[in-house]
Amino acid sequence: MDGLTLRFRPLEPADLHLMHEWLQRPHVKRWWRDRETYEAVVEHYLPSIEGDEPTDHYLALLGEEPIGYVETYLVSDYPDYAALIGVAEGVAGVDLFIADEALTGQGLGTEILRRFVDEVVFGTPSTTSCVADPAARNVASRRAFEKAGFRVVKEFVEDGEPHALMRRDRSV
Repeated sequence: MDGLTLRFRPLEPADLHLMHEWLQRPHVKRWWRDRETYEAVVEHYLPSIEGDEPTDHYLALLGEEPIGYVETYLVSDYPDYAALIGVAEGVAGVDLFIADEALTGQGLGTEILRRFVDEVVFGTPSTTSCVADPAARNVASRRAFEKAGFRVVKEFVEDGEPHALMRRDRSV
């Protein structure tokens, strides 16, 4: 990363135009398909930013430059999802994307995952494990999670798409 500092900051309302633009990029849209309009982005992300929904949204910054998005949540806050994947209390979920396609395939996703899980997810003492569920066919994402210490624990189908449930436990 050439001496640049990787850090995370909470997503703010002023970032929603950037999020909308990122979500329209083909390499992002391939896996994050739900938010076509700016209004849909605001409707989805603003409640969490304002503290009304339980997911925490972050920008990943390299130096001062936003380069991606990361979110985390307690799986137990989403009972239907918790039942689908079969996890217990103390488990957080994580999702991410790198906004600039030119920055993909260089290990940056792995580094974002490793640092975010260590600093943010496991920064909460009651969180014992972290899970993610990349699409089974998203080989690059699965590889990034594996290199960041996650392992596949099972596969499941959500919305007709096979997913790999990947898990990383807190180090003792």
